[in-house]
Amino acid sequence: MAPRARVRAPELIGTGGWLNTGDNDLTLADLRGRIVILDFWTFCCVNCLHVLDELRELEEKHRDTLVIIGVHSPKFVHEADHQAVVDAVERYGVHHPVLDDPDLATWKQYAVRAWPTLVVIDPEGYIVAQHAGEGHAHALATLVAELEAEHGPKGTLRRGDGPYVAPEPVATDLRFPGKALRLPSGNLLVTDTTRHQLVELEADGESVVRRVGSGERGFTDTPASFNEPQGLTLLPDGTVVVADTVNHALRVYDPATGAVTTVAGTGRQWMQGSPTSGPAFDVALSSPWDVAWFADRVWIAMAGVHQLWTYDPATRTVEAAAGTTNEGLVDGPAAEAWFAQPSGLAATEDRLWLADAETSALRWVERDGDVFAVRTAVGTGLFDFGHRDGDAAQALLQHPLGVTVLPDGSVAVCDTYNHALRRYDPATGEVTTLATDLREPSDAVLVDDDIVVVESARHRLTRLRLPEEAVRVESVAHRTRREATDVAPGTLLLDVVFQAPAGQKLDTRYGPSTRLIVSSTPPGLLAQGAGQGTDLRRELVLADGESEGVLHVSAMAASCDDDPANEYPACHVHQQDWGVPVRVVAGGAGRLPLVLAGFDG
Repeated sequence: MAPRARVRAPELIGTGGWLNTGDNDLTLADLRGRIVILDFWTFCCVNCLHVLDELRELEEKHRDTLVIIGVHSPKFVHEADHQAVVDAVERYGVHHPVLDDPDLATWKQYAVRAWPTLVVIDPEGYIVAQHAGEGHAHALATLVAELEAEHGPKGTLRRGDGPYVAPEPVATDLRFPGKALRLPSGNLLVTDTTRHQLVELEADGESVVRRVGSGERGFTDTPASFNEPQGLTLLPDGTVVVADTVNHALRVYDPATGAVTTVAGTGRQWMQGSPTSGPAFDVALSSPWDVAWFADRVWIAMAGVHQLWTYDPATRTVEAAAGTTNEGLVDGPAAEAWFAQPSGLAATEDRLWLADAETSALRWVERDGDVFAVRTAVGTGLFDFGHRDGDAAQALLQHPLGVTVLPDGSVAVCDTYNHALRRYDPATGEVTTLATDLREPSDAVLVDDDIVVVESARHRLTRLRLPEEAVRVESVAHRTRREATDVAPGTLLLDVVFQAPAGQKLDTRYGPSTRLIVSSTPPGLLAQGAGQGTDLRRELVLADGESEGVLHVSAMAASCDDDPANEYPACHVHQQDWGVPVRVVAGGAGRLPLVLAGFDG
């Protein structure tokens, strides 16, 4: 094995303390002799959730030599709340120790720039690799095997049980429910996300009628099993489409018979370069978070790729309907729009309302015949959020996950990270607050003159009378907590570092195997260098007169197993999106390195 750089790993510090360790604090000294993977994540980030799922098999296979440590590094203010981190660790089935780092102290020590980032530490306490984004499970598996082979004979590898201590289970009828739907019978159907089930409740929203699904992660129709299901929508024939989020699939549930049928998805996550239309069983999906019946199709909030897709039950086909896969807030023709984790949908005859979570925005798709366009009602972009009522142009939300059309044509928004139910009135352009003291509301459904809210973090449905007057709250505004990088005026070398993992090489059989897309907020920050290309190094020119902004960088690299004897080598796609706040100052850096995989030498 080739020699590696010897960089001592900084200590793990976080004022929020440790989770999943039985109240014990961990240090790197405690982990000496074990292979350690630090997973820098935040629970709002769908890419981080993908990585949690990618790591499960590796974690199980090497449980006697490998310790995964989640370092929770918040983007939103709500994510710095310790109880919210505790909830997220249970909600997403995190079965390894987690360091709660609300001040980003360890993030800064390791010079992390993006969620998710993975850092590998060898048994002697040295950093040996860094990966940003998704798609690195195969590379990590290879590296862990190499480290075991290297440190076993040296006597520096310590085997045995890891420091993970499972928390005590809590008995509730629902556990982090996601979305809800009123059935024609009057009963309520709820996705019991953390328990991987559907639960039918009586009209009171409390009494359990039946449970659907094994309660364990799975992807089978008979017997039925799900994997963190979320959205629900009723089809004209009375059956229900279920967004089976972590299975990357759509399922149909028939309340009359109890049958579950898979109708779309391959069970694998869609990656760049994969088909975006075709027979529903042949095209991969990516974290479908919600579904709605609109324009004679099932529209899918494809949170994992920042797009809206459709499923046509008549032709049994799927296709991308809106969004470019770039993450951000851009309106216009559907195919040119940018989204950021669309997570909630609600349809009227001519509009599809959506909660665009990462831009803290309420948006809609408008229909003119067969032509669709995207518009924004509330929200400005990836970095501004808060709780502020008033004119929609200056109103603020914080990571909303649900939308519900009210009888008067206004829209209720489950403003999840503000623990509030908000209302947008298209007639007046005003945003108000309908209710507070909800706990991470993720959806709401109308029941007669009431609205039933899914209080996800209180594990219940809460019935509210629709108020005639808005609640007054103190206005607050926030921006992301990351510090800006000081860069010099003029030319800036953007250098995305990618080193093919051991045993792999760049896949150049069909042309370039890398892609780089660059843009900025504000757009005028870049005088030159914006756009798409195949070289992972690019000279950017910062415009005169611009003092700060955000560089949006999206990189992708494809590598294949390097075995001449294998005619059909396995290939792997590595991809990551960065939003890098920059400040233009004399004496700032002239080079901006972003590590996709490997080391910045």
